[in-house]
Amino acid sequence: MIRVLLADDQALVRAGFAMILRAEPEIEVVGEADDGGRAVALAEELRPDVVLMDIRMPIMDGIEATRRIVAGELGARVIVLTTFDLDEYVYESLRAGASAFLLKDAKEDQLVAAIRVVADGGSLFAPTATRLVIERFAETPADAPPDSGALASLTARELEVLRLVARGLSNAEIADELVVSEHTVKTHVASVLQKLELRNRVQAVVYAFESGLAAA
Repeated sequence: MIRVLLADDQALVRAGFAMILRAEPEIEVVGEADDGGRAVALAEELRPDVVLMDIRMPIMDGIEATRRIVAGELGARVIVLTTFDLDEYVYESLRAGASAFLLKDAKEDQLVAAIRVVADGGSLFAPTATRLVIERFAETPADAPPDSGALASLTARELEVLRLVARGLSNAEIADELVVSEHTVKTHVASVLQKLELRNRVQAVVYAFESGLAAA
């Protein structure tokens, strides 16, 4: 059973998502929050597997709430809910540790599929929309560029894998590109995350763009 917490300041939005998710036998909506502070408190209390997080909320926005939930090592993974006119906030949310983001008008099957992927430890980056968001905001240098020393710790093959991850390729696609097994790719990705001290695949993409590796 996948335990989901809904965080959105609009009651109708929460009700809509709850109706969709409660129709899925393997998903349980364990709580609802109408502001970021409440979302953090409920994440600590209810220990959900996935949090659907709106960005613009009172008291505490979704970015700070995401940062606190992820930093608290509660085990919950965050899917940010957004619209295209808020994509700069999406970028900050990904840097804060969100595993994915969805448009609020996403189809029901996309919402359910995203929850399953994230609950299983995955991250959603492949959609073109996500790639465009990362590319757009990676054009602006980060306040604190990634440590070049950490990047130097990667092997040549790990650097190659990181570049392909930044292009939005799945493990299977990377395996085809490099003519290796998918298991080997998974091993390289895990090593990259460990060496760069990153939480997930999405943060690896952000890192690749901010370090300039993705454009190399």
